[in-house]
Amino acid sequence: MKIKIICLGKTKQKFIEEGIREYQKRITKYFRLDWQFLPDVKLTGSKTIKIVKEQEASILEKNVSASSIVIVLDENGKEYSSVRFAKYLEEKLNIGKDITFVIGGVYGLHRRIIQKADLVLSFSRFTYTHQMIRILLTEQLYRSLTIIKNKKYHY
Repeated sequence: MKIKIICLGKTKQKFIEEGIREYQKRITKYFRLDWQFLPDVKLTGSKTIKIVKEQEASILEKNVSASSIVIVLDENGKEYSSVRFAKYLEEKLNIGKDITFVIGGVYGLHRRIIQKADLVLSFSRFTYTHQMIRILLTEQLYRSLTIIKNKKYHY
């Protein structure tokens, strides 16, 4: 079993990369976490946002395993507290399947990807950049694992 995070585009800000590395290091004490960075599609004069999202959906569909539990991050998804998310994650880990998180590109995810998800997750009613949510997800995964393992971190 492993947890995988699929993102469109590279992480551009160094402070985000540093934060991800820190939580990645902490997570590996408990679990294997893999990242997959896929190419994003650029908006051009001939490509509308709709076309960009469709092309990104095609890229994602080729890389999301049908045997994995798929959780997509979307501003219109379900909101959890950290404790409730940890319980959800623990339930899914106990099934024995891999878990794949999907973070869309600049314009979000196409509805084809959202409809295939086992869970559509929102971190808040606020909107975060697709870059910033990477570190927030990584921290919440670490927090969830410490809650599951009864380690001091979440108070």
